[in-house]
Amino acid sequence: MSRFDALPPLVLVLVAVLLILGSTLAFLGAVGLIRLQSFYQRLHAPTLGTTLGVTLIAMASALLFSFLGGRVVLHELVIVVLVVATTPATLITLGRAALRRDRTKEDPTLPPVQRAHFTPPRD
Repeated sequence: MSRFDALPPLVLVLVAVLLILGSTLAFLGAVGLIRLQSFYQRLHAPTLGTTLGVTLIAMASALLFSFLGGRVVLHELVIVVLVVATTPATLITLGRAALRRDRTKEDPTLPPVQRAHFTPPRD
């Protein structure tokens, strides 16, 4: 008899659903990374897949080990916070670096730079 036999069936089903959804989202992010054409399009798929996929998988882990241990397990919350905080920041940094590189190469496919027009107030 394993420790999982003592768990309620509803908890096992919920953990399984969260794991399947999380791994599916992470897989779709990986497929998007391979299938999309440009660098800028490739940035979005793994970012969304990673953030949502890791969040769902961590929720499944926290739920399972909370029921197995008889206490609330929140270690996974640290993982989720770090992934949710760093993944979008990395996306923005990579996107800006690529845009700067392409602008210095004067890539004709990029839209023109839009500058804000500042008009000083009149006295």
